[in-house]
Amino acid sequence: MFLNINPDRGFILDAEVAGFCFFVFLHTMVSHRFFIRFDFNGTGFHGWQVQPNALTVQQEMEDALSLLLGERLQLTGAGRTDTGVHARNYIAHFETENGIEGKELSSLMSKLNRFLPPSILIKEVFEVKPDVHARFSALSRTYRYYISRSKNPFSTEFSWIYTGSLDVRAMGEAAGILPEYHDFRCFSKTRTQTRTTECEVFESFFTEKDEMLIYHVRANRFLRNMVRAIVGTLMEVGKGKLDITGFRNVIENGNRSDAGVSVPARGLFLEQIEYPEDIRLLP
Repeated sequence: MFLNINPDRGFILDAEVAGFCFFVFLHTMVSHRFFIRFDFNGTGFHGWQVQPNALTVQQEMEDALSLLLGERLQLTGAGRTDTGVHARNYIAHFETENGIEGKELSSLMSKLNRFLPPSILIKEVFEVKPDVHARFSALSRTYRYYISRSKNPFSTEFSWIYTGSLDVRAMGEAAGILPEYHDFRCFSKTRTQTRTTECEVFESFFTEKDEMLIYHVRANRFLRNMVRAIVGTLMEVGKGKLDITGFRNVIENGNRSDAGVSVPARGLFLEQIEYPEDIRLLP
């Protein structure tokens, strides 16, 4: 077989196979992959992922991005979020055949912020290596759940108000044992299509700031509804309805019905997604 290729454009001009000569027009298109880092207030959205007849963050972002770049683009997010859940430093990627450099990236960020609703803030747009993926290249994700310990009209949208008595020390002790385990099916939403219920939890602890009790958890991946179910079960510990041994039994037995209820979505924030340091495509 003989191929005559244009070295500058990547075209196959003509080819000869088994004595037969024919012409081929084939262009090897080079796509560029970009990360977008942004915050969103999830109150008015049905989560990140596009859904029929529902307002989602992904749909808002894709519509604005496609309009500004003049081509229909699809965003791939770092993971789905439930209705009403918020995010800081969320990451999504898109691909385009047109390069975007320097001032164009800054201009795109500014234009996106003008087009998008106040509930979404674009913080950065940058090109990454073509094999870097917003979801599969992530090393860890960090969530925080905010529990307001007193009634506060300015906290109702971004925290769960709980004014009852809690044993915070016991809650912290229970939270601290999560890294010892790997199978968290007891905290997973039932009837999901996830391939495994195993996760590696790196950190799990509480902090207190003023009247706010904050649960921090970092892991390589999370199951559907996992953080809200963990917090709901830790609340049972705090109320004295579940001791440390009982908390361990919930995890080890693996039954969702044994764990606590899912706490409200409004207190949950996806705070940070960690990637390898060398993902950026340097000029």
